[in-house]
Amino acid sequence: MAGMILKQDVEKVRATADLYDIVSSTVTLKAAGTGTFMGLCPFHDEKTPSFSVRPSLGVWHCFGCGLGGDVFAYVEHRENIDFREAVELLADKYHIELHYEKSDGSREEHHGSKRARLLEANEEAQRFFVSQIMTPEALAARKLLGGRNFSQADCQRFGCGYAPQGWDNLVRHLASKGFTQQEMLDVGLARQGQRGIYDYFRGRATWPIRDSTGRTLGFGARKLYDDDNINAKYINTPDTQLYRKTQVLYGIDLAKSSIVKKRQAVIVEGYTDVMACHLAGIDTAVATCGTAFGEDHAKIIRRLISDDSLGAVQLVGPLKVEGQSLSSRIVFTFDGDAAGQKAAIHAFGLDSAFLSQTFVAVADNNLDPCDLRIQQGNEAVRSLIEHAKPLYDFVIDTAINRFDTSYTTGQMGAVKAVAPLIAQIRDRSLLDIYTRKATRRIGVDLDIMRREVNSARRTLHVRDDDAYAPKRRGSSGFDISRHGNENSYANPAARKALQHRDAADQAYFRVDDAVFICEQQFMAVLIQVPRAIDGNSFAKLTLADFMTPVFRTLFQAIAAAGGLPDNSTPQGLWMHNLTKAGGPMLEQVINELAVMPLPLPGGDDQNSNANDANAGLAGVNGADAPNPAAAQLRAPTQEEQRYAAELTARLLDVGYMRRIGAAKRKMAQMPDGEGKIRMLGQITDMEASRKDLQAQVYGNTVA
Repeated sequence: MAGMILKQDVEKVRATADLYDIVSSTVTLKAAGTGTFMGLCPFHDEKTPSFSVRPSLGVWHCFGCGLGGDVFAYVEHRENIDFREAVELLADKYHIELHYEKSDGSREEHHGSKRARLLEANEEAQRFFVSQIMTPEALAARKLLGGRNFSQADCQRFGCGYAPQGWDNLVRHLASKGFTQQEMLDVGLARQGQRGIYDYFRGRATWPIRDSTGRTLGFGARKLYDDDNINAKYINTPDTQLYRKTQVLYGIDLAKSSIVKKRQAVIVEGYTDVMACHLAGIDTAVATCGTAFGEDHAKIIRRLISDDSLGAVQLVGPLKVEGQSLSSRIVFTFDGDAAGQKAAIHAFGLDSAFLSQTFVAVADNNLDPCDLRIQQGNEAVRSLIEHAKPLYDFVIDTAINRFDTSYTTGQMGAVKAVAPLIAQIRDRSLLDIYTRKATRRIGVDLDIMRREVNSARRTLHVRDDDAYAPKRRGSSGFDISRHGNENSYANPAARKALQHRDAADQAYFRVDDAVFICEQQFMAVLIQVPRAIDGNSFAKLTLADFMTPVFRTLFQAIAAAGGLPDNSTPQGLWMHNLTKAGGPMLEQVINELAVMPLPLPGGDDQNSNANDANAGLAGVNGADAPNPAAAQLRAPTQEEQRYAAELTARLLDVGYMRRIGAAKRKMAQMPDGEGKIRMLGQITDMEASRKDLQAQVYGNTVA
């Protein structure tokens, strides 16, 4: 077992890793001024963005669940790994060689983390499958793909491959590349048999299942031969450390940028459907992998589409998007048959805000997108998506259309069939609308339909919701009611949400005064732009100048970190040193202050914001771009210097006031004599110093 990673290597990874690049791979980030970006938190379910990222400082924080930290902390939480593995994963991503301390003090080179090795095994397997697609044995796979109007270039674009028949072709290939049998088993490419391990995928056409960054997490494979021992037409990689079928979407690597740009996603049911849609110009198509579309999938899509909010009103439902004919929405291509209707009804379990944007596209003769493209061409696929209808309407109309409502018995049958469906609409703002629409279609009295809907609602114990209600940012961003049965201690986000709710709900401590605000603003400036603080003035501050307990403790942490940093200190290292000195108690405080907006004019801040965005986008596109967190502490603007000087002067002024008051009380109790005269002299000096500081504050001068 290797020892600790050398500190200089950890700092090299920290300086190289681009926080914007890493976070934006799974979260749509929007500029929020002063070099800050906002998005939907990936660690708890929320509909209003409360997740803040400050790339220039290398720090992120969620005001909803309270989680935050540096780039390593983000990877730890996202990948559910420890610090060491996070460093190793980032080192692999940025091609940084790590060295370790052995027990005897010597060094050991890095040979890759376990997760990185599994990713490498998948990538090598993908290269192997692709290399086999043009072999004589793969004729059946080529016929399958060619019969669906996919050219060789199309197959190369989507990574189609072939897993040869036999016992252990892939196992032997991976072994020749240095992978162990345990790694093959752990990544789901092999299985254990009585005669040793053997290939899991054999005699099948294959598709790589990747994450949004393009890393291969697993595979899907289609049956080609009648003598295949596995009867299922499609099989997927079993759940592994990398692959969770409820958390992956085939094609997300190809569709991500278009989903973000167009604020639209198309959910289809198979790999060939994704290929057909993209080739037809529907470049936002993705598919689930061997499971129904569920909450985790919805979270992935929502984070990329990122619901907007305007003031206190959340905008849900299809929105107009400038530059495109279609509005922002999620389109399912369910079949019109019984299975498709069942899948549509299953989707009713998703949250209200998501469903209000959800549409269903059903082709004539129930053709899936792939068959539709074969029979009618690309234009038919585009028309299918363009003419999708709302999910609620699709499900309700399908139920009603089963009955002949020209007869009274048919009307009542339709009421009985549709009432349980309408009852499942949790959004009370839409419930009444759809009750009325169904009533008009069937032709019965509204009271009859309402009675049946309310009865079904009580029977089904439907949780009432309002997707259009204003969402308050803060501790309520994490829905405790949905996680109440979980072990809150084992779930960091749930634990922090409970703690924040306790703090927000109490009525015995409210802070909104000038002293607190001044101390808070000073600490925020100190953390975000430490070079704006004048060193001589800072040296005059003492613990007595701070009254808020958390800021007194933070002032001590800054001293423990070595005081104001040198100008040559990297931004990321300054944050790390400060967080390390503050410890777990102050980590969240430091993160919040680091992303807190300051009351300063734009100008350079906006330029900085644009630079952060460009650096992040360059990282996504693979271009060389400096990581802003690796740069030296940036020079402050004149406004920042002036604001920092004003805050420092105010803190010193209050400190002088406290010391003068204490000295006067002490002097009043002293007998006349030299001691009292000396005390009076000290008070006079402090009052003179205080007058100078007040001139700085009210005269608006720079210290």
